[in-house]
Amino acid sequence: MDMFNHEPDGYECPFCRLVAGVDDPAGVNLTADIVRRNPLATAFVAPGWWPNNQGHVLVVSDAHHENLYDLPAEAGHAVHDLVREVAVAIRHTYDCAGVSTRQHNEPAGHQTAWHYHVHVFPRYPGDELYKSPSLPGFASPAARLPYARKLRAYFDLAGVVS
Repeated sequence: MDMFNHEPDGYECPFCRLVAGVDDPAGVNLTADIVRRNPLATAFVAPGWWPNNQGHVLVVSDAHHENLYDLPAEAGHAVHDLVREVAVAIRHTYDCAGVSTRQHNEPAGHQTAWHYHVHVFPRYPGDELYKSPSLPGFASPAARLPYARKLRAYFDLAGVVS
């Protein structure tokens, strides 16, 4: 499926680095953001935020697959099992009214990171998620930490082993 890949030559994947336990020197993706793992996927508080949906989570395949077209079924099942767990945790801990998930493929589909991932957003009445642009820059590690702590505490209390 290389014909549908857009990863530039020499691409250093930030998600592969995070999954391997390496913090981004600029603080964009940190291991402190990780809230849950299973054998094939990792969930972490995303550094890119929307005005009314802060603290959303990305779930990535641990192995590098650029997009849905390249994703083996086993990795896809692992990601989506973890998406469900994270959605339930967000619903229990964020005082939100629901959740939305979103996944992008190729530039025309608004994919900007060349590693398969699914967004899990907390949703609130009137939040206008799909009408709002993302906030400029990245949320600070200090801003992300309370969300990561809430989600990890939920998994700890639920008896889920990370």
